[in-house]
Amino acid sequence: MKLIVNGFETFCYSAGKTFDAAKPTVVFIHGVVNDHSVWILQSRYLANHGWNVLAVDLPGHCRSAGDAPASVEAAADFISALLDAAGAERAALVGHSWGSLIALEAAARLKDRVSHLVLIGTAAPMKVSPALLESSLSEPLKALTMINVFSRSTLAAPPSALGPGTWVYGASMALGKRVIASNSKVNVFHRGFKACNDYAGAEAAVSAIRCPVLFLLGTLDQMTPPKAAQALVDTARANGKTVRVEHLPVGHHQMSEAPDETLAALKAFLLSAGK
Repeated sequence: MKLIVNGFETFCYSAGKTFDAAKPTVVFIHGVVNDHSVWILQSRYLANHGWNVLAVDLPGHCRSAGDAPASVEAAADFISALLDAAGAERAALVGHSWGSLIALEAAARLKDRVSHLVLIGTAAPMKVSPALLESSLSEPLKALTMINVFSRSTLAAPPSALGPGTWVYGASMALGKRVIASNSKVNVFHRGFKACNDYAGAEAAVSAIRCPVLFLLGTLDQMTPPKAAQALVDTARANGKTVRVEHLPVGHHQMSEAPDETLAALKAFLLSAGK
């Protein structure tokens, strides 16, 4: 599905389904050097089981035009504009890593327009090491290799969302290279990492949300270890939010390392919290 958002063509994977205002909507928001394809199993299932799905390529990434967001706040404004362009009065927001911060900030701004919030591989603050931040700018392929090693619990992953026999590490490397190459004007790798590193509004945002929130964390995650999300969990609970926390025995790429378990957690949360 292609939409015009803020004057630019935006691609959203919808599993070939036409938007139906009578159905609930879920928006999937990817992380740094990713695109809509990281959600392939989860988005396809929900699109075929009663949901409108908008698995978006963020601006300046792959099939979406426009300026790549330089901050979490700018990306959150884009999500608001995306809902308007799609004609979605209300939606669930699901974000991974950088996308989790975008989803969180968008939920705080959109208030009752967000029905559910799912934060996968999140942290607050989401600081990036100076060496990795510099490498993403000066040696992006080296940095890409680093994050694809650090973010996985194993380089010999079991059958993934892409099917048995898939080389998950190699597929992720290829995706990262494709995302970087898709924007010749801006280094989206460094820009995304800097946006994560600079964002300081997570605790204020989680205090402002009005919907239930699921934290889906990897126990072996070296990029955003579960303890890095605890302050956010505590703040949400202290402010009376409906909070669910689930842990999967994988690294930072829950959607491909534990695709079925990630989908099961999403389904249970979306249904138990109501549409």
